[in-house]
Amino acid sequence: MKSSKLFFLVLLCSTFTFAQVGVNIPANTSVNSSAAFEIQSGSSPKGMLTPRMTSAERIGITTPANGLLVFDMDIKAFHYYDTTTSTWIRINSDVNGRTNFKRLKSTDVLATVLAAELSDGGGTKYKLKTNTLYEINGTVTLDKPIELNNAYIQGVDSGDDILVSAGNIFDGITGGTVKGLTVRSVGGKVFNLSGANTENFIFRDCIVANSSNVGSINGFGLVFISVVQFSGNTAGITYSNINQLLLSNLGWFGNNAGTFEKLTGTFKLVQKQGGFSEVNGAAVGFDVSGNPTISGDAVMENVVFTGTLTTGAYVNGYTTGSYTGYNFNNKWNVRSAGIPVETDAVAVGDVNLDSPYGTGVTTALTTGTAVKVGGTTVSNNFFRASNGGVNNKLVYLGNKKRFFTVNSVASFRGTAVSSTIYVFYIALNGVPVQRSKTYIFTTNSADVVAVPIQSILELSPNDFVEVFVQRFSGSSDMLTVSLSLFMR
Repeated sequence: MKSSKLFFLVLLCSTFTFAQVGVNIPANTSVNSSAAFEIQSGSSPKGMLTPRMTSAERIGITTPANGLLVFDMDIKAFHYYDTTTSTWIRINSDVNGRTNFKRLKSTDVLATVLAAELSDGGGTKYKLKTNTLYEINGTVTLDKPIELNNAYIQGVDSGDDILVSAGNIFDGITGGTVKGLTVRSVGGKVFNLSGANTENFIFRDCIVANSSNVGSINGFGLVFISVVQFSGNTAGITYSNINQLLLSNLGWFGNNAGTFEKLTGTFKLVQKQGGFSEVNGAAVGFDVSGNPTISGDAVMENVVFTGTLTTGAYVNGYTTGSYTGYNFNNKWNVRSAGIPVETDAVAVGDVNLDSPYGTGVTTALTTGTAVKVGGTTVSNNFFRASNGGVNNKLVYLGNKKRFFTVNSVASFRGTAVSSTIYVFYIALNGVPVQRSKTYIFTTNSADVVAVPIQSILELSPNDFVEVFVQRFSGSSDMLTVSLSLFMR
């Protein structure tokens, strides 16, 4: 009897050892010949549930077997272990997913989820892991500021994914990337960043709302802020000492207060492109009154300035280097609705001499030698130009060389009864321009003769133009009654 039971047990074990196993396999149906183990859902659809765990739990498995399969709840993906490379492989259309990733949910205790980051930040801030993506899911309330440390923070929907803090949000000396979020600092600054010019900061597709202070960014190599809405903030942002500042399609709504954007210090390149600033009451849209230095170029184009002002201003302009009625110096190219156009292309200047009828200013002439027309001229309209403190002179003060149309009209009489031929020129930097040469002939000292002179000249910054004249033949000098000179 005992021998029979032992034989049956051995036979049963042998069956389990070598037979295929099927679960919910219909009657008269065999397990697939290629499978050692097959599961079918049966009469009602059901799936197979593998072990589920967090990323930390998965990584913490001791000596995982080759091919061990688990579902990572943080990353929401299946992973299997490869002993050849000693790594977990994400099952994702044959492409490994990001392993340097964390999702922060509204229900998380940050001091627990970001324990390593808190330790790296000395217990006073969350210093993120470099090149790691942190996804914000829902409203996450910060109890300490974030040191970006060249990490990435992003939300899926800026309307639902929110970072909020009673103090500073982004604080430190390093850059990083932030996108797809709403950020709100109700008692501190959204940005409190001051780093080296090797640091880059990118902030895009975000909303900055109802904050006490948008903050400041100082000393970075690149700051790129794009497609951002600013709403209900008490104070704006100050940019200082940045190599490349790129501001693209920013919307400053009329419920913001204070100075929206201010530039101080030194910049290599500034570009503010698109968007709008609705400036109401005592607010200021853009402030360069600290006279920021631009070592390269600065551009503001297609920004709409609008709103109803009381004591505020669309732009607080440069206090030195600008022109009456304008806001910027000659490093800037500005074409934006609501404020004056300021580019080298609209540089202009004119001077004129106007003697009372019957009088004039004598210019002594030597046959064959061109001299500058004398007389005291009055300066009228200047933009990126001046008279250089000299009569009969226009100096171009733009930033780039460009072509100008230079025009002059001189009205004069001869000083003696003599048939005299005069030659007039536009002079560039004290040298008569031959292609502007204009001849005029007089026979007496009673007639007042008017002669137009015109030329198209390429002027570089600090080049200047004047009106010259010479006697070609005859003996009479010239009595200038009026002279006008302008360039545009």
